[in-house]
Amino acid sequence: MNVAAVFEDLVTLQRTADKAHGRVQQLFDDYGRSPVSEWLENQRTAWHTAWKAWVDDVRGVQEAIRAYAFEQGREIRHVDADVKKAARPPGPAV
Repeated sequence: MNVAAVFEDLVTLQRTADKAHGRVQQLFDDYGRSPVSEWLENQRTAWHTAWKAWVDDVRGVQEAIRAYAFEQGREIRHVDADVKKAARPPGPAV
């Protein structure tokens, strides 16, 4: 696999993590910002499932970024920044 394809895989992983984070945020918006202990059981379950998916996705992308940075001889923080920048949705045309 070439380096560009591997980088695109990192971007895809980051977008997946971003989408999972959006789901967690959406549940907060839907259920309210009150403590999770005050939510109904099904709300707590939905939020916990979404939160765990987000954490797992973040862990996966960070592991992949570390491996890629090591293989490419680059600093993790630079690869992380490049991936996050590439994963952002395009802004409005100016």
